[in-house]
Amino acid sequence: MKSEVLISKLKQLRKMYSYTQDYVASALGISRQTYSHYETGKRIPSSDILIKLAGLYHISVDDLLMLTTDIDRNEYYDVPDFTPSSKVLDEMVQYFSSSAAQRKFQYFNAKEKELFYLFNKLTDEDKDELIQIAKIKVLKRK
Repeated sequence: MKSEVLISKLKQLRKMYSYTQDYVASALGISRQTYSHYETGKRIPSSDILIKLAGLYHISVDDLLMLTTDIDRNEYYDVPDFTPSSKVLDEMVQYFSSSAAQRKFQYFNAKEKELFYLFNKLTDEDKDELIQIAKIKVLKRK
């Protein structure tokens, strides 16, 4: 894994979730400056920090490290396929990275963003079915 990939993805994920560097650092139990060094490439996160980052963003460490595969077209080697969850996450990062989306969804939490993104990929029939399921779940809680 090239460190540039991780650097880019850490910043994209943080922005997608509308987290500040201070918030992420606090969640990881490190200083903001240390976290900033991860995003600038001055430091590489330890395995413990990678596990905490994956947990913070609700993804596996494998997905965190393999979100993008940088391929040298002049070299021949087997590249692992994206897992379905990493494809969805990469699409979500792109979707929520635009400035218009950031303004529109700035008050969504991580689960709301994920739900909204996936909901918009469904057919109208599937959306209706999901809405009915949500209504049933809400009624059961009352």
